[in-house]
Amino acid sequence: MTITEHTELVRRFADDFTALQEAVLARMNGICAPETAAALEHASLAGPITVVLAHADVLARGAVRRAELSVQPPERLRRLRAHARRVRRTRSQAEARYKEQRARRLTGRSRPVDTLELRVARTAFAAAFDEALRQELRDRGLPDGTPQAPESDLAQWAWDRKAAGGELPAPVRELRDCDDDAFVQVLLRDAREEENPYLPHDAVAERWSRHARAALAWGRYAIGRAERDALACSLSARRTRLDALDDAYQDTAVLAARSREALLRATDLHDRMRDCVTTGPFAELIAQCRAAALARFADAEPEAWHGVRELTVRHRAHCPDQADGCPRCHRALATVLADVLPADTDEDGDGEHPTATLPADGDRYALLADLPDTAVVAVADAAVGDESALCGYGWAAEDGTTGHGDSLASSSGEAEVIGICAAALSLLEQHGDAPVVLLCDSIEAVGAVDAALSSADPTTAHRTLLFPESRQLMDRLVRHRHRHRVQVRWLKGHIGHDLNETADAFARLALRRVTGRILPAAARKEEARILRSLGPGAGPLSVAA
Repeated sequence: MTITEHTELVRRFADDFTALQEAVLARMNGICAPETAAALEHASLAGPITVVLAHADVLARGAVRRAELSVQPPERLRRLRAHARRVRRTRSQAEARYKEQRARRLTGRSRPVDTLELRVARTAFAAAFDEALRQELRDRGLPDGTPQAPESDLAQWAWDRKAAGGELPAPVRELRDCDDDAFVQVLLRDAREEENPYLPHDAVAERWSRHARAALAWGRYAIGRAERDALACSLSARRTRLDALDDAYQDTAVLAARSREALLRATDLHDRMRDCVTTGPFAELIAQCRAAALARFADAEPEAWHGVRELTVRHRAHCPDQADGCPRCHRALATVLADVLPADTDEDGDGEHPTATLPADGDRYALLADLPDTAVVAVADAAVGDESALCGYGWAAEDGTTGHGDSLASSSGEAEVIGICAAALSLLEQHGDAPVVLLCDSIEAVGAVDAALSSADPTTAHRTLLFPESRQLMDRLVRHRHRHRVQVRWLKGHIGHDLNETADAFARLALRRVTGRILPAAARKEEARILRSLGPGAGPLSVAA
């Protein structure tokens, strides 16, 4: 095969989504022509291959689910499951290859290396150096900066300066300026109706990548609803409902592919932004800012600066990498400084520095010693599936009451919130004026519910709650006349306590039931077994739950 023919084939695959997907799947199945296999190895196709496999992965799982719900012959179901596993494995391999290729590309780029003194000072005395850098940026009229500045804020500023001068097309301005809900609707129309050619524009690529996950969640929501509808029918009446499920999987496959494409576009933009500030006049400006910040730091912290200078001079005397500027030595030197010098103290005098240790495991538990004897304590948990937004939740209380059910959730955090709210509403109705304490092993869910209860505003949890089912449930809890009796606390999950294990078992049972993976009679037996395993003597949670 000539170089020209090889180039033409690569170009064709880059421009034709269907042709590329067919070639990738043929290679996966071992029936790919040699010239096609050679073209697929081209570096420019590493990203697009992950896009077509994201699409194929959803379709393969959809084919399995339809076969399960239509009771296909076992042999056909085995073939479909094997194909789905191959696609998933090939997708993972392709994404790993893309990451490796990008890492090699970034490593190969020459970038200026800061002086060893500057890197040690930035690492060992982060708060003081960052303040010096902020002052320098302000004096120069540049963005204020953050602990990562000027890499972050100044990179965006430099890119904006470089890109300035051209008027954005009106459709791009509309995408940039609309609210988040409207933007997600644009992404849904892009997948379900007609591809939007303005989404890859640099001005909106980052926003596209941020919100693509929400759009994909709505695709899984449609799958969940279609799956419920199909399971509600008898096998003889399911055909039409299964066609609707197919449509939902088709839309979600496109959403998955576009979500992956959005990530690639945003990653490429970030790489170009970094290139912008590591070469030419912007690189020189950043070097000047850092050097001036180091001088400010030396004036403000003479003792710390003396320690930096003394240690780096001693280090250079014997470092084998001295000729290269000791590129990887600064972290070890900063650790030495943290051990031998007074802690770098910020304006509040709290002595924080980068080597601060995490709290001990004992501090991570939900302490219950402060609760009155009348408090009703329960544990809530949730389970989510891979294919759709269907989820199960369960809860179990010290007094022996339990509950479980199913809903739709965009994430495990949203599913956990549903479990907390359902348990709280049930226990509030059952227990007079007693305080109700809900424990959950999801930090995100606990934070969302606690914020909503504290502010009496369910919208504070909307970052976690995407779907109407969870938002309505949160609204009911926040507007409940006895919501002040509810506390939500975090506990470490799966530590062997009966209530925690019971809540988890109920959640998994609810998910299996709503997805039709367990027959009603078997579900009733499983529910009885879970209750028997809890037993009457489970007792209260320990002080450290």
